[in-house]
Amino acid sequence: MSVWALGINHHTAPLDLRGRFSFAVDQMGPALHGLRQTFAQHPEAAIISTCNRTEVYCASDRVDIDHTLAWLARAGNVPEHALRDYTYTLQNDTVARHAFRVASGLDSMVLGEAQILGQMKDAVRAAEAAGSLGTTLNQLFQRSFSVAKLVRSSTEIGAHSISMAAAAVRLASQLFEDLSQIRILFVGAGEMIELASTHFAARNPKQMVIANRTMERGEALANRFGASVMKLADIPERLHEFDAVVSCTASTLPIIGLGAVERALKKRRHRPMFMVDLAVPRDIEPEVKALNDAYLYTVDDLATVVQTGQANRQAAVAQAEAIIDEGVRNFMHWLQQRDPNYGAVSLIRQVNQRADEWREMEIAKARKRLAKGDDVEAVLESLSRGLTQKMLHGTMKELQSTELSRQVQAAETVQRLFLNKQR
Repeated sequence: MSVWALGINHHTAPLDLRGRFSFAVDQMGPALHGLRQTFAQHPEAAIISTCNRTEVYCASDRVDIDHTLAWLARAGNVPEHALRDYTYTLQNDTVARHAFRVASGLDSMVLGEAQILGQMKDAVRAAEAAGSLGTTLNQLFQRSFSVAKLVRSSTEIGAHSISMAAAAVRLASQLFEDLSQIRILFVGAGEMIELASTHFAARNPKQMVIANRTMERGEALANRFGASVMKLADIPERLHEFDAVVSCTASTLPIIGLGAVERALKKRRHRPMFMVDLAVPRDIEPEVKALNDAYLYTVDDLATVVQTGQANRQAAVAQAEAIIDEGVRNFMHWLQQRDPNYGAVSLIRQVNQRADEWREMEIAKARKRLAKGDDVEAVLESLSRGLTQKMLHGTMKELQSTELSRQVQAAETVQRLFLNKQR
């Protein structure tokens, strides 16, 4: 069994391209089913899709990265040759190392960020629900989670963390003298908006409003921070009321367009508007960035802000990498043990099968002798002797080998397996 992965992330692909390969939660099942159906032998499969990355993980007897690339290109409606330049491909131990680093927050925009672990667990649950998560990928991800837990508990990789939400607050503070005097609109009610709301609420803004497709979910979040709620459809008419807008939804199309922002700025008499688009694909049309009084930041823009805290966490990276190295070795050992040709699991299965054949052969002989009326004790003695001889035949043959090296090796093995009094 082999594992492979193909992906794009914030290191390899621009934001707009990543947006074409973003899979919403309700798309995961059909996407995984469609991916597996394109292979002759349906592989195990899982997809991790976040604002920073889309990664396809597969496990099968035969690695087929080109096929996986072709499927992903079709899914994003991008020519295969155009996508290839932005992807990275991994196999076996490099897959494990990458997955462990991602889960531990070592491959994120924010070094040590914790959100990715929950996102990976969501991807595993989606693969389980779709019936595409087999033994191999399940082992890979469960070991990823264990390694990530160990990294976070035994290193300071998450210390001094600067999240995207914290970075947004920092940028807003540079634009507005007093955040307690601003009105903020949050578009969405997911994990990222919850985190952003928490950070901004700590600055006691004048007003916080949650706009969400589902009013019930928006109200649940709003109640935590003393905020109010509004419908997404009301945004164009009320956008001018807000000094800051933070948006992160799963919409496939922009929610806030250029025209709406232009009208809002006109009503605001060109007072500045701070806007943060944390969504992939984008919630706010990119053309908004060109407006004089609109200050629009994307996840990629915020990455430069969070880098300032990186130095404080670099000391823990080497320790984290050592933990990951050990995790990779353990996973590869487990994978090799399952090799159908050379793995210990296969060998154990073959040995048990051969032992069963010998046992059935001797029992059949014993039954024939008992049917003839032979003495039971004699039959039992013959059965035990026959089994013992069959099981020791290969060992005795090796000990009697004409090759001295084989004799020595066999003798050491026999000593360890049969003559160790401590066993």
